[in-house]
Amino acid sequence: MFGSALKQTVRASRLLFSRSISTGVPEGWVPLTVNGFDGAVGNTPLIYLKGISKETGANIYAKAEFMNPGGSVKDRAALFLIKNAEAKGQLRPGGTVVEGTAGNTGIGLAHICRARGYKCVIYMPNTQSQGKIDLLRLLGAEVYPVPAVAFDNPMNYNHQAKRHAESLDNSIWTDQFDNIANRQAHIETTGPEIWQQTEGKVDGFTCSTGTGGSFAGVTRYLKDVSGGRVKCFLADPPGSVLYSYIKSGGTLTERSGSSITEGIGQGRVTNNLAQDISLVDDALTISDEKSIKMLYRLLDEEGLYLGASTALNVVAAFEMAQALGPGSNIVTLLCDGAYRYADRLFSKKWLESKNLLSSIPQHLEKYIVLP
Repeated sequence: MFGSALKQTVRASRLLFSRSISTGVPEGWVPLTVNGFDGAVGNTPLIYLKGISKETGANIYAKAEFMNPGGSVKDRAALFLIKNAEAKGQLRPGGTVVEGTAGNTGIGLAHICRARGYKCVIYMPNTQSQGKIDLLRLLGAEVYPVPAVAFDNPMNYNHQAKRHAESLDNSIWTDQFDNIANRQAHIETTGPEIWQQTEGKVDGFTCSTGTGGSFAGVTRYLKDVSGGRVKCFLADPPGSVLYSYIKSGGTLTERSGSSITEGIGQGRVTNNLAQDISLVDDALTISDEKSIKMLYRLLDEEGLYLGASTALNVVAAFEMAQALGPGSNIVTLLCDGAYRYADRLFSKKWLESKNLLSSIPQHLEKYIVLP
């Protein structure tokens, strides 16, 4: 990664500069001591992805958000959502935090609720992995998996979460999709970290979006600090409307198909995303076939054990690198690891059921270790 403590490193070219310090750590460096779970959120490393960087001629970096203490990028939003409610006097000691979540935000909230003494209640679509549901319950959260229905249906998991919070005293619905404290987390932390880690040399940023907080917050910060120079591409899975919305200038919301990815894609423009959607330079639609192939490739080439949404982000970074050209510095997010999805992603039977087995190159089939 780029590092101000290593400025003595030879900078003969962008590519040499990037590679020569991507694994460097100053002599005698030790991690800082932090205050509890909250203090461990953020300040994640920026990993240079050597395989796809070599293939594109660009420098592709990925922010290791799976290294947050709760295991995902959503720890950042969860912390800001709770601290925002505390600052506004909406949440007092012993209170209850309620959220509708596809999984990782709920996990972050459950961790932080334990650390700060709150109760946690989670509503989620019953399409999510059993691993996420089990983990939430292990963390002490009440979990209500409910049928997955459209947002305009009153039985949508978000609306059920809101009604639950309204029925309790000293309780908040954190409203991760439309509460812009989510976006603010990335304006104040993720964006500045990327800028500092690349010493301002980032040329492009891309990632997928569910709530819109990560993509919008980082995009806003990088656009502002660079004077608009940094390009920002939204990555979208099948079944989401955002690709068509951006490509059409906001006139279309077409969706087709479905995706194996969890927690990303959207049927509407959330309040978090709406704040900055005018800043988006382009959008990429990424197929499940490309995502699953990249997931196995990252494991094989980089030793990175990652989820499908993260693999989609890396495919988007690869395609953005092709668009911006050799020598460009591209950054994306590694949302979470594969630990919560392993029973699916590395199962031959599951891959066959999704018609994805043939997408995995023969030399990578050795990682399909589950029946």
